[in-house]
Amino acid sequence: MPKFCANVTTMYSEYPVLERFEQARNSGFDAVEFLFPYAYELDELARRLDDAELKLVLINAALGNPEQGQRGIGAIPGLESEFQSNIDQAFRYASRLGAGAIHVMAGIVSQDQDRERYEETFVSNLAKVADDAQELGIDLLLEPLNLEDSPGYLLTNSDHAMRLIREVDKPNVKLQYDFYHMQIMEGDLGRRVTELLSHIGHIQFSSRPGRHEPQYGEVNVDYLFNLLDDLNYQGYVGCEYSAKGTTQEGLCWASHWGINPVDSST
Repeated sequence: MPKFCANVTTMYSEYPVLERFEQARNSGFDAVEFLFPYAYELDELARRLDDAELKLVLINAALGNPEQGQRGIGAIPGLESEFQSNIDQAFRYASRLGAGAIHVMAGIVSQDQDRERYEETFVSNLAKVADDAQELGIDLLLEPLNLEDSPGYLLTNSDHAMRLIREVDKPNVKLQYDFYHMQIMEGDLGRRVTELLSHIGHIQFSSRPGRHEPQYGEVNVDYLFNLLDDLNYQGYVGCEYSAKGTTQEGLCWASHWGINPVDSST
């Protein structure tokens, strides 16, 4: 049975962020992902995770400056020093909190810019930090994003991401495969996951359309979850969705997969 982790950035929005860890545990999860933890003190986050007996699976490196339209800076020429600072910060958080993976976002490239130069920058930046990540036991993940939600994003399909991963040529630089994004950009999810499994470090899902719970979408996630079992996928599957109603009500999909609310009365 796949291992699922709750995304406390997108789920449990009816609660303050720091209360979402306990809510995830109460729902029956034993692991979480937290996209951008940097507004919170490390000791406080560590305490919340420990109190809820949760494993942190994944964080993202910082976006850069979203007000300037930045959506990651890993591929942006001229921002190499800022990228290094962001990665150092991500290493501190991941190491302290026990996260084994960091999603490194490439950034936005406008139509008139030299995409090859941006790709070279991204590959160079990743190659420079991959060994340090390896020493810390951390995988660096590249995730293709769809162009509807992220116009101009550098990586938009799995073939492109895999080409850059091969150019970096480090064993801990892997693919993050999100069924939501890839259903929009390329489809054929079962075949692609089967082909790419040895390179995949993390999987996520949400409904298409809407980015809500899987029961509201067009993708047969039960088939895909069973396929992951058949393929002996050992990583986590991240529930990166926002609930249509309350988070707990929307988790009716999860009991079939072994995620059941904890009985706090015992």
